[in-house]
Amino acid sequence: MTFNLNEDHNRELLRVLQHKLKAIHLGGGEKAIAKHKAKGKMTARERIAYLLDDKNDFLEIGAFAADGMYQEYGGAPSAGVVTGIGRVEGRLCMIVANDATVKAGAWFPMSGKKNLRAQEIAIENHLPTIYLVDSAGVFLPMQDEIFPDKEHFGRIFRNNAVMSSKGIPQIAAIMGPCVAGGAYLPIMSDEALIVKGTGYVFLAGPALVQSAIGEKADIEELGGAEMHNTLSGVCDYQAEDDKSCLDQVKSLIGKMGHGPTAGFDRVKAKAPQFEAHELMGILPADRTKPYEIRDILYRIIDADSFDEYKAGFGQSIVTGYARIDGWSVGIVANQRTLLKTAKGEMRFGGVIYSDSADKATRFIMNCNQKRIPLVFLHDVTGFMVGTRSEQGGIIKDGAKMVNAVANSVVPKFTFVIGNSYGAGNYAMCGKAYDPRLIYAWPSARIAVMGGATAANTLMQIQASALKKKGQEVDEAVQAKLLEEITERYEEQLSPYYAAARIWVDGIIDPRDTRKVISKGIESANGNPNMERFNPGVIQT
Repeated sequence: MTFNLNEDHNRELLRVLQHKLKAIHLGGGEKAIAKHKAKGKMTARERIAYLLDDKNDFLEIGAFAADGMYQEYGGAPSAGVVTGIGRVEGRLCMIVANDATVKAGAWFPMSGKKNLRAQEIAIENHLPTIYLVDSAGVFLPMQDEIFPDKEHFGRIFRNNAVMSSKGIPQIAAIMGPCVAGGAYLPIMSDEALIVKGTGYVFLAGPALVQSAIGEKADIEELGGAEMHNTLSGVCDYQAEDDKSCLDQVKSLIGKMGHGPTAGFDRVKAKAPQFEAHELMGILPADRTKPYEIRDILYRIIDADSFDEYKAGFGQSIVTGYARIDGWSVGIVANQRTLLKTAKGEMRFGGVIYSDSADKATRFIMNCNQKRIPLVFLHDVTGFMVGTRSEQGGIIKDGAKMVNAVANSVVPKFTFVIGNSYGAGNYAMCGKAYDPRLIYAWPSARIAVMGGATAANTLMQIQASALKKKGQEVDEAVQAKLLEEITERYEEQLSPYYAAARIWVDGIIDPRDTRKVISKGIESANGNPNMERFNPGVIQT
């Protein structure tokens, strides 16, 4: 009965996810798509599908970027740019494609953040990068939030230069407007292609040129394909249409040489011991209910591959070596069952105790010494609090774990499957600790603390402030305050709120977790340059 109730609940979460993704994939909407295609152009997602060896084998990054944001401007689905990892001519590549159906592909603040995240992943993994450019440039009404700061628009071009210095190939296809500062992105790439009749690249368009210097210029002679291939030499290839341009990109990618790898271990894959679809019935609909994390693991990892590390010690975190799609991995996962220690003490699941932190620290260090990628599965409410824990040094033990995570040099992959609260988020390799990829399940919740605790705390603070102003705060007023605060806080706990701000790279069907990890490690294996592990100051 419980299994069926859980399954119904989690399948409904998946239905909501798929419904939201379907709307996002429409970009600016059907009318905008029709207008775009009337120019003889493919949409951003059609261009990516045409490039890929297998259009269904695309790991999208940031699909929910800007979800629910910029509503005063009509919204910006996917932040007006599609990014992700896919295989082109047998090679894993990072693809960045402007969606011109969303405000002509203009750059919102989240568009810049999303592009920087794509470049960060490309740099970490030495992924060849393909830019499909079709953008009107910075979204002027919000220029102050995207133009001047360190992590704003200019950082993209800085990254172009850094990627070039690291020998990471970049190919840009100019398939629409490429204006002003945005013109530097394709030209700072190794090679640039341009589509005749629809592709344009210039620092200033005809209207701005006339306004600035009084010159009347035709758009073709100012920045068209023929001019840039015969006069300026800015572009390297000219294409007649989108498909021929993408064919040329594929041909260029296919002729690239192959470099050394990081040497992560892989053997022939085995299917998990149990079916992945059973995950739907295991994860509780009621997030306060306990469950066995190993039941989750045995539906993700290869069958008979789990070597659990310190199984009887620090049991609120499960650690061990395993294989996922044949790749060797180290698992760090929060245990959510009620626990009983060897001394007969009962402990809460989902809480990190001193011995659990100590075990995880040692295991993380071992994985770094052995060059084994790490996989973190979050369902954590934080570190244990109270007099006994504080006197036992929980802060010191937590700091050791955070230190080990921060200084890890092996690739880290993080999945928020349930709660991810407070310092537990940090210790379990949250976004601030540089996971190569971080994804959430639809059941995820991310915040400094749980909703009920936070809402009650905030309500008490607001009630106290009202009392100081001389206002009467009876039970009815407190109840109304609590309802308003809870509603607002619950919205911020949502995985969609996190994904909109790229705190996570996306929200996935739990059954796809294994695929994401495998694709992530394969990507990471392309960068042979791994630093020597130095754990810093970790007192034992």
